[in-house]
This record gives sequence, structure tokens and C-alpha cells, in this order.
Amino acid sequence: MSSNNQEVPVRNNLIGNGTTIKGEIVATGDIRVDGTIIGTMKSTGKVVIGQQGVVEGEIICNSADISGRVKGIVRVEELTSLKSTSRMEAELYTKQLFIEVGSIFTGKCDMSQKVTETPAK
Repeated sequence: MSSNNQEVPVRNNLIGNGTTIKGEIVATGDIRVDGTIIGTMKSTGKVVIGQQGVVEGEIICNSADISGRVKGIVRVEELTSLKSTSRMEAELYTKQLFIEVGSIFTGKCDMSQKVTETPAK
């Protein structure tokens, strides 16, 4: 007999070095970016930006681990980790922030409200 209550396995997605994607990416699993994303990236899981990864646009996710370059708006429900090789120019909305020595962060960080809320102008 088949069961209708089977769990769907979590998928890990990889955008490889040398790949450029323009547009919107929506994923239910984790995403690792070693290439370039220009647009919006939404994930219910973790977003990892590798040392060679570049994102220009908006990131919306549960947690983020950034080693590459990010420019735009970043909304993270839980922890944002900026590794020593990261370069971030962004409006960052997150619950928790960890920054390693050597990381460069330019912009604004808001930890005062739920990430899913629209900030007051």
C-alpha cells in the first residue's frame, strides 16, 4: 500500500561558478551560490554564498552564510553569518548577526522587527 503521508526530501540546490542567473529563484531547500545571481532569491532553508559567489538583488531566507559578495536587500529569519571573505553592501534585516574579522559590511542592519514585516519608511 502507498501512503499519502510521505515526507518530501529536502533538496539542496547549487548555482555553480561560471553560471549567471537573472530573475527570480524560489526554493524549498538550501541554496549554495558559487556563480552569479541578479534578481531575487527566496528559500525556506539556508542560503550559502561561496567565496566566488555574487548576488545583486534581494535574498529572503531562513539563515544565511555569506563568504562572497552581496549587494541589495537581505532578509533572514534567523542567523546571518558574514565570513572573513565576505563583502556586503546591503540593507540587512535579521534576527541574529555574526561577523568574522576581515568581513566588510557597508549599509544598514535592522534587528528590531520580524523579517517578514515591511519596514516603516
